[in-house]
Amino acid sequence: NVDREIDLIETLAKRLNTQMIHYVPRDNIVQHAELRRMTVNEYAPDSNQSQEYRTLATKIIDNKNLTIPTPIEMEELEELLIEFGVLESEENAAMLVGKTATEAPV
Repeated sequence: NVDREIDLIETLAKRLNTQMIHYVPRDNIVQHAELRRMTVNEYAPDSNQSQEYRTLATKIIDNKNLTIPTPIEMEELEELLIEFGVLESEENAAMLVGKTATEAPV
């Protein structure tokens, strides 16, 4: 999982005038099912991940907080990703590129 992932999703949802209805954690069982060309519910119906998907489905069906998300500009999204450490700022990225180039063997 990405550090502060839930905080990022909730913050983005608020800015979009919507909500995160349910957080589905990552699990390697997804890849195991994919390798067998199966869904997680087919591959491991009693797994925690399968239960997460059932919970998500129920919350979607029962959701009464229907909104139309408000779009945001790409710049605002990038600022949010920088704030949460998902995306490097242009200054930091330039420094990393410059540092890598100067450290590279000739």
